[in-house]
Amino acid sequence: MKILHSLVAVVLLLSVVSCNKKAEKKELKTTEKAIPELKITIDSVKITSFYQTYPKLIKFQNEVLALYKKNKSTQLWLDNRGVVEYGNTLFDKYKGLDQEGLKANFPYKEKINPIFEHTAENKLSQTDTDLMISNLYFYYVQKVSGVDEKTTRSLEWLLPRKKVNYQVFSDSIYKKSTISDDKKSKMFSQYYKLRDALHKYREIEKKGGWKTIETDEDFKSLKLGDSVAAIGQIRERLYITSDLKENSKSNICDSVLIKAIRSYELHHGLTPKNTILPEHIAELNIPVSDRIKTIIANMERCRWIDPELEKGKEYIEVNIPEFRLYLIRNHEIAFVSPVVVGKAMTKTVVFSGMMNNIVFSPYWNVPPSIIKSEIKPGMAKNKNYLAQKNLEWNNGAVRQLPGKNNSLGLVKFLFPNSNNIYLHDTPAKSLFERENRAFSHGCVRVGKPRELAIEILKQDPSMTPERIDKAMHAGKESWYTLKKKIPVYIGYFTAWVDRDGNLNFYKDVYNRDESLIKLLTEE
Repeated sequence: MKILHSLVAVVLLLSVVSCNKKAEKKELKTTEKAIPELKITIDSVKITSFYQTYPKLIKFQNEVLALYKKNKSTQLWLDNRGVVEYGNTLFDKYKGLDQEGLKANFPYKEKINPIFEHTAENKLSQTDTDLMISNLYFYYVQKVSGVDEKTTRSLEWLLPRKKVNYQVFSDSIYKKSTISDDKKSKMFSQYYKLRDALHKYREIEKKGGWKTIETDEDFKSLKLGDSVAAIGQIRERLYITSDLKENSKSNICDSVLIKAIRSYELHHGLTPKNTILPEHIAELNIPVSDRIKTIIANMERCRWIDPELEKGKEYIEVNIPEFRLYLIRNHEIAFVSPVVVGKAMTKTVVFSGMMNNIVFSPYWNVPPSIIKSEIKPGMAKNKNYLAQKNLEWNNGAVRQLPGKNNSLGLVKFLFPNSNNIYLHDTPAKSLFERENRAFSHGCVRVGKPRELAIEILKQDPSMTPERIDKAMHAGKESWYTLKKKIPVYIGYFTAWVDRDGNLNFYKDVYNRDESLIKLLTEE
C-alpha cells in the first residue's frame, strides 16, 4: 500500500512541476484513471491459508468465510486509496476499548497496528491485510458483546443472554456506515450510564483519587456539632465525588455534612442515620481504583442483557445486592419494595421467568433439602415438632398450613422455573429493617407483598384491595391466574445508575465481582 501511495504522489508531483494549470488538470485526471481499483479475490483457499499462519484467530474462521462469501469473495476493507473510512473507524473503536472498560489486546497487534498507524511498515500482502482487518472486526464485536454464554453460566448468570448477531454488524459494512453507538438498539441502557460513571471516576483517579480518612482507634461515631480533623477529611472526600456540592473545609460536623452523609448512605446500600459510624468511614475509604473495577464488572454484566428487555410494557426486576424489587410499567417505576434474598449458602439464582399465578393463603411445600436438614432432626428431638410448626404430612411430603405464621406469609407470586424460586410474603418482618438482607433459602421475600398484589391486580376491577385482603387472611389456599403473564428478572448488579442519575454501589453479597474482574483483566 505504501508503494502504491508513493507512486501516486510521485506522478502527481511531476505533473505539477512540468505542466501549466490546464495541462495539470488534464494530467491529474489521466493519472487518477491510471490508478487501478483494487479487486482482490479472497476465496476459501486463501482464508484457510491465513488461519494456518495466524492460528490464534481460528475461532473467527466460520464468520469470516461467511462474510467474504456474501461479498462475492472480494476484499472488504481496501480501495485504491488504502483502508476505507469505516475500516479506520473500526480501528479507532478498537483502540478505544479502554473507554469501555476493556483491554485492546488483539492477538496479532504487531501485524494490525502498522496497517493503520504507520509506525512500522505493513509487510502483509493485500489479501492478508484485508483478512487481518476482518478478524479485528469480529474480535471487536466479540469484546463489546461480552464474554461467551458458557462463561457467564459458569458465573451463575442464567438470565437470557443478548445474542451476538454478526450479520447485523456485518450489514453495516456493505452500507459503508461507521461503527458507532446506537443506544436505541445495541446495548442495555444502563451500560452507557455506567460508562459515563467510569469516565468520571477515572478522571478522579488521574487527579489522585481521595485520601484515607484517619480516625482514632477508639472511634465510635461523629454527630452534629462534633469537631475533629476527620470531619474536614470526610467533607473533602464527599466533595470529590459530588456528594457534597461545596467544600467549606470546616472541621465542624454541621447539618450540610449530615445531609450529604445521608445521601451517600442511600446510594451505598446503607440505612441513613444522623451519625457517622465506623462502617461509613470504611465505605468512604474504599479506593477509587476499587470503585473503577466494580463499575467495569457491572458494565460487563450489562453486555449480557438484551436491550429488548427494557422495551417491555410491564415487568418485575429484582437486584440481589440492592435487596430491592421494582415493578416497571410503561417504562416508569410503578412500585418498589425491599426484599430478602438467599444467604451465601443458598444463593438466589440469577435468572428470569414469567409470573402467571398469585396464591393467597398458600401452603408451604417444604423442599426435600429442608426436610432432611431441619425437619427430620427436629422431629427426632421433639415428637410434637410438626404440630408446633403448623406442619403436616401430605402424600409423603411435608407442607405448612396456611396462616399468618406460614413461612410464605399470606401470599406468594409464582413464575414457574426449575430452580423452585418465587416471590413471597414472610412473617419475619424485622429482617427488612437490616442493611444486609441475605437470609432466605433462595426464594425472594417481599417486604410489601400486599401492596405488590394490589399493584399487579390493578387492571382487574374485580380484585379490589378488600377482596385481596380477604383472600390473604382466608386461611384457605386460593389461586388467581394472571390474565397476562409478567416477566420477572432477577439480576446481580453491585453498581447501578438510578433514574435520577445517581451512581449507587452495593455490597457484593455473593462475592462475584472479584472472579469477574479477574476474568476481564486476563482477557
